[in-house]
Amino acid sequence: MNTSRSQACRLLSEGLTAGYQDRRVLENVDFRVAEGRLTVLLGPNGSGKSTLLKTLARTLTPQRGRVLLDGQEIHRYRTRDIAHRLGVLPQSPTAPEGMTVRELVGMGRFPHQRLWRQWSKQDERAVAEAMAVARVADFAERQVDALSGGQRQRCWIAMVLAQDTDLILLDEPTTFLDLKVQVDLLELLVRLAHERGRTLLVVLHDLNLAAAHADVLVMMRDGRIEHSGPPEAVFTAANLKRVFDLDAEVIHASSTGRPVCIPALGSAASPTRRQEELPA
Repeated sequence: MNTSRSQACRLLSEGLTAGYQDRRVLENVDFRVAEGRLTVLLGPNGSGKSTLLKTLARTLTPQRGRVLLDGQEIHRYRTRDIAHRLGVLPQSPTAPEGMTVRELVGMGRFPHQRLWRQWSKQDERAVAEAMAVARVADFAERQVDALSGGQRQRCWIAMVLAQDTDLILLDEPTTFLDLKVQVDLLELLVRLAHERGRTLLVVLHDLNLAAAHADVLVMMRDGRIEHSGPPEAVFTAANLKRVFDLDAEVIHASSTGRPVCIPALGSAASPTRRQEELPA
């Protein structure tokens, strides 16, 4: 297995085994989130991508092994203390009916509130900056449920930014969005890493979008990390076949040099063949 490790690492797992009830998903996973980079987790359905992210986020308790955040086991932190260090955006979040964009983004300041310290000028500045960075300030007073899917997802990202952490985990943030909207969102995440020094770990499904935007690409299969490193090293025809059972040619985009996969013609069964294979 290829590995890519940053000299500094705030979030990592050691010997991580995790799953749901009697179903084990992750098996003895050692993983380090590259500092100040956009890391993307890829893998077929059931490979363990979301399970790894949830365990790193303390949403799921490991069966064995441990997760370290800033050198300390993550389960030893109080929830509020974690929220000062780690922002998490789960799959398909929903806002309460009638909530405005400004109110939603303001929820990101909850970890900073105390009984003796309510809303402050610092909170106001953090919300305003988060909306500006995520480009949602123009509809701050509109209701979230009246926005398009891409606009809503930007609002959720703004909420996480308002939390004011430099470590952010996102689980499939581009699901169900149009291609142009997906690209816009991923370019936003790239800017957060490259221009603002944020550390991001993202679960994605689209192979080419991941290869086009990731600094570090991680391929998972059967609860294990098969390959990890720069897209140019990881995104190969051999690895796509091994991890996804996909026959594909990998070329490099002339404009960026990034790898792009082109599925081989005839790699899937023809419609007639598939129909013949269906049970009577």
